[in-house]
Order: sequence, then structure tokens, then C-alpha cells
Amino acid sequence: MISLQNVSRTLDDKQVLKNINWEIHQGENWVLFGLNGSGKTTLLNIITGYLWPTTGTVTVLGKEFGTYPLYELRRQIGFVSATVDKMLPSYDYAENVVLSGKFASLGLYEEVEQKDIEYALSLMEKFHCQNLIHRPIETLSQGQKQKIIILRALMAKPKLLILDEPCAGLDVLAREQILGFINEIGNDEDGPALLYVTHHVEEIMPAFTHIALLKDGQIFEKGSISNLLNDQIFSEFLGKKVLIEPFNGRNYMKFL
Repeated sequence: MISLQNVSRTLDDKQVLKNINWEIHQGENWVLFGLNGSGKTTLLNIITGYLWPTTGTVTVLGKEFGTYPLYELRRQIGFVSATVDKMLPSYDYAENVVLSGKFASLGLYEEVEQKDIEYALSLMEKFHCQNLIHRPIETLSQGQKQKIIILRALMAKPKLLILDEPCAGLDVLAREQILGFINEIGNDEDGPALLYVTHHVEEIMPAFTHIALLKDGQIFEKGSISNLLNDQIFSEFLGKKVLIEPFNGRNYMKFL
């Protein structure tokens, strides 16, 4: 799904990413975990083709960058961030926002076919959002908006879904709704591979299988969550002693 080989990136004479080697395979759902300033955004921009590495090779969905049109590749990648809702037309209906995902537009300006409408409505029903049909975006809660934005990303039937801190700015109830929603997508056999970006341990849902820890522009550790999500690894990663406590299929961290 993703292959980064010896990827580095220099910005303003500063090496932001240093010799990244990382592979994501089909059937794996990954978490990219790092503190602010660790290089997560730069790495995402490289994976999605909006930023070119200074050195190294990037291959996404089997296509090596530089040998394939990036605009074609991006159609196969869904992308969700906490800022998308601020750019949506507030007057638009929820189902139109979902439909707009087919065209990667912020607003529905293209003519749609009946099969597209049926697929958008089926997505909303499949993930329990049918109660939002014909609701203007401006009437939805933050959690409901984020669900619609995620469905918008699924509308184009992507092979890879990147979720860049989608719970940022949500209150605790909305966050739990979105995390449960994402976990449901991660467990869907017909769903895309997930790459979830966060710096909160408690957001790592059971559907995620692997984790990459990014620190100072370098991969600190990467591998299965069952092997890496523990006191020792995270204490070394953060430079402070922490305790990871499992509860009800999730993990929570506290500093000692």
C-alpha cells in the first residue's frame, strides 16, 4: 500500500525527515504516532504527493512517484482532517457533501448519476447516518459533521484512507462517537486500509494493527501494536516514565 525507502526532506535548511524506511501492506491498519513538531504533517504531504522528498523513493498503491500521474493516484486516496468542516458550504445537505467526495470538491457542482446518489445513501445507511439525510451541514453537531466528512472520503471508494487527527477540537462525547465510527470502518472487510495520525494513545482503537512512532523526523520504532504499545517503549519514546493501562480493548497512558 505504501513504501518509503530512505526518504528525507529538507525545508529551509532544516532536515525535517531523516531516512524514513516504512512499508504498509494490504490488510494492515496503521497509526502514525508523534508529538507536535515530529514531522507527521510533512510525512503525510509526501505520502499524498503534495510535497516531494529531498531524497528517497515513494511508492503508493504500487505506483512509484515520478512514474505515474499524481492526480490519478490521489483519486484512490481518501483524506480527512479536522479542518475540512470549516471549508464546507454550511447550507449544503449532508448527502450532497457525501456525494461531493466523488469529485474531490468542497461542494457539489457536478452532475451526478442515480447510481452515485444510491451509493451515497447506502454509505450513510451502512454507517448509521441515515438520520442525517436532508439535514443542512450547519444544523449538525461537530461529531455528526465529522462523520459526514469521513463518508465523503469513502464516496470515491479509496483503497487508502488517511485520517489526520480527525478528533482534534471535538468534545469528549463527539470524539468517542468518531472513534467508534472509525473502528467500524477499520473492521469493514470491504473498507480501505487506514492510516490514522494522532498523539493520543487513547485514540488507538482495536481495529488498528500496527503503529509507527515518529520522533524528531525519524522512525523511532514501527511494528505491531501488540508489541510496541507498552510502558517500556513509550517511556523511551517520550523520555519520561509512563504507564500504559489497557481497559475495554483500548489503552490509556499516564505519567509517573
